[in-house]
Amino acid sequence: MNRDQISNAKRVVIKIGSSTLTGKAGERLDKKNVDAIVEVVATLRSRGSEVVLVSSGAIATGLAPLGLHTRPTDLATQQAAASVGQGLLISHYSQSLARHSLLSSQVLLTIDDFTREEHYANAQRTLFKLIELDVVPIINENDSVGVQEIRFGDNDRLAALVAYLIGADLLVLVSDIDALYDAPPSTPGAARVSQVENVAELQDIQIGGVGSSGVGSGGMVTKIDAARIATSVGITMLLTSLEKLSVALDGDDEGTIFKTSVVQKPASSHEDIKPFVSKP
Repeated sequence: MNRDQISNAKRVVIKIGSSTLTGKAGERLDKKNVDAIVEVVATLRSRGSEVVLVSSGAIATGLAPLGLHTRPTDLATQQAAASVGQGLLISHYSQSLARHSLLSSQVLLTIDDFTREEHYANAQRTLFKLIELDVVPIINENDSVGVQEIRFGDNDRLAALVAYLIGADLLVLVSDIDALYDAPPSTPGAARVSQVENVAELQDIQIGGVGSSGVGSGGMVTKIDAARIATSVGITMLLTSLEKLSVALDGDDEGTIFKTSVVQKPASSHEDIKPFVSKP
């Protein structure tokens, strides 16, 4: 898929990160940013695209109501924050989507949903039915109860697995960094990488870790991992910021597009997807 074909993507998975939704650690959910991503979803739906949203932000959203100012390091407090924050997060998504006459649903997944045959079939069947019913599924990891899921670490990989699971045409990662750069973006002279023909080409680029917001768990490394999964099974990936998302989805030269040269390979069984679940 080239840039000029992005606007024609039929089935799109969009992942938005915690730092974009909540800003600095300890700040509340930024409802304007939730509304902004919903505007993009509504636009895609109006032109005939099916959209699945993978949203981080449960733990970060739960910090302020619990009186916390930084992401906790102990598992129990992370789970408590996720439990509080997930309800607040999905509530605002539902209200915002309803203003566009769109119905949403909450889907919480764990690693087991990709590695156990019965769980896999159930997750795939549910998502296909929701899409068929014109619902916008909002997916997150089940952080409030899953020990391994929090250690698994990020929703970039989850989004890539979901894209494979449902046979998406396009995976979009929305970050507080607007693209991949050939050096850390703060470095003088760092240049945006407009297009990546092959993820293997990135071995000489300095890939940064977790961002400065203090609320996310991913970083550019996890986004490259997501690109490896998506492009290896024939799914194009776009990396950009919320501010540039709309124009990038219209085909403008914004963000970074990760191209694929292989034929799309929908995951027909849990055995097909299992090799991509483990960390590299």
